[in-house]
Amino acid sequence: MEFRNAIFVVTEERFCPIYNVGDEFNIQRDALTIPGVKPTCLLLVRQIMRITEGQESMKKHTVFGTQKVKFECGGCSGLIRFEYKKEKEFATTQMKMLALAKKRRESGELDEFRDMLRTFPVFAPLSDNDMYDLFILLRFKKYGPDELILRKGDPGTNLYIILTGMVEVVGDRGESISMLESGGVFGEMSLLTGAPVVTSVYSRAETKLAALTSKDFKHVLHRYPVLHVFFYRLLIDRAGKISKKLSTEIGAGMTGDISEVHVVELFQMINSSQKTGTVELHLPGGDAVVLFNEGEVVSATYGGLAGKDALFKLLGVTSGQFNYTPGIPSSAMDNEVIGGFMGLVMEGMQRLDEGVELPEDMQRPDTESDQYF
Repeated sequence: MEFRNAIFVVTEERFCPIYNVGDEFNIQRDALTIPGVKPTCLLLVRQIMRITEGQESMKKHTVFGTQKVKFECGGCSGLIRFEYKKEKEFATTQMKMLALAKKRRESGELDEFRDMLRTFPVFAPLSDNDMYDLFILLRFKKYGPDELILRKGDPGTNLYIILTGMVEVVGDRGESISMLESGGVFGEMSLLTGAPVVTSVYSRAETKLAALTSKDFKHVLHRYPVLHVFFYRLLIDRAGKISKKLSTEIGAGMTGDISEVHVVELFQMINSSQKTGTVELHLPGGDAVVLFNEGEVVSATYGGLAGKDALFKLLGVTSGQFNYTPGIPSSAMDNEVIGGFMGLVMEGMQRLDEGVELPEDMQRPDTESDQYF
């Protein structure tokens, strides 16, 4: 009964599919409150029930002269360790006042940014309560002028929203691809496709960012379907802008590496240019062929799969080579379109997001390296 009224905080996380370091679980009587918009893990609930009923042995350790109680949950492929923070029931008046001040401070920060966030298209459809739930998942970072934020080739770990300042997306040869200001969003391509970062991003002024981890990003997409649609539209739009820079190369054919031009970008390029042609892909999992007729997919085969299933599988590949040639076999000219391009990409990305576990190198980095303001 010692922990019937308590707060536990996650102090260590290894590949947990739901929770991050710093997440808190509030227990009051027989009710358990989970942070933000995150789902409830039944394995964790079972573990906490064992703790509150005194069935789980505790590990005690000393930090700066204070003894702490630590537990762990490792019932699935991941692991989290969490510590007993304090009992609400026996909190002193001073502790209650500090807790109230913290709550007011958090609300004040939301008030500070609310008007600004309301002007951002990504947040426009959300209610105040929804915004608050999402807000507590954000981690705020600041950068000085000309600091590296994302490096090409690194795993994508965060979605970034620019609060103030300016960032520049830079290509391989140091050329400027785009400049993003307040309200701009970047980092979504890697989170949606699972591919490494394809361009580097630098701050070009004093810049403040709101960051959402890849894990929390997935929870948000499932909780708020309207944001799900927004980000996939953003992905298509971003790929379309990149494709304009490459469209002149595709007329007579094109060969390249998927690490340089992601499959989504390549297909978007063909779709936006309304090309009729054949894409042959040589991948670690085998060869694939996708046929386009006036920009629409009319055939796809990969690893024993055909049609939509093959196309959805291809959206998740991150390495290999491709070759695009104009024209398709005459026998395929009358093939029916297997689906509207944008709808196919949205459905495929959603399936990929739901069906593929996050690779080990895509897990959240050590929080000690984050900069907060």
